[in-house]
Amino acid sequence: MRYLKIYSIALLALFVNTKTRAQVADSSQYLQKLKQELQTEWPKSHTINVVFHGHSVPAGYWENHEVHTLESYPNLFLKALKAKYPYAVVNVIVTAIGGENAISGQARFEKDVLPHKPELLFIDYALNDRFSPLDKVKESWAKMIETAQAKGIPVILLTPSPDQRINIADPANPLDPYVVQIRELAKQYKTGLADPYVVFQQLVRDGKLKEVMASVNHPNETGHMVIVNRIMPYF
Repeated sequence: MRYLKIYSIALLALFVNTKTRAQVADSSQYLQKLKQELQTEWPKSHTINVVFHGHSVPAGYWENHEVHTLESYPNLFLKALKAKYPYAVVNVIVTAIGGENAISGQARFEKDVLPHKPELLFIDYALNDRFSPLDKVKESWAKMIETAQAKGIPVILLTPSPDQRINIADPANPLDPYVVQIRELAKQYKTGLADPYVVFQQLVRDGKLKEVMASVNHPNETGHMVIVNRIMPYF
């Protein structure tokens, strides 16, 4: 009986330790160093580069191929960030390309992302990844995360905004497995996770999705603010 009790305690400890190891980064602690830098005043401050890597949504595409840079979430994030950290000098750098997926994004990662020396990296590819094999997509996300972490760059992964041709409220929709995979990657690598997908799902259930969309697969400013609001808890 004593050995059974010890064995049970050991199993419980293993479960707790495994669970602890596999957690998304704590939003209140993950960017502590960066938040200190954002509060530093001149002349001790330095310019902080934040890179958004992904597809047409972070690139700012709306309807009819118009690019609304200032109403899209990278720059709306910058506006929200500056309201909170007025002394910070922050460059938002968008390396996103319309129509791209994570496989092609990973292929140009070292050439297009790392030269900017980001102090924070966002990755947003899932909306287009759904057309590629799940395992290949996972491999590409993992390589980007590992490359960034090897350089000491904190990463925040983003779940997708919607495509109105897909009912994202249906758990059997083709985008959902890619969303699940992003959440698992965030746990595996202990990165940050911004999860606007859950908000967009609720908007679908409430019949309000069209109110946040500029086109069939691109959010309007209100939709982009949904994404910003899921990022800002890290700051």
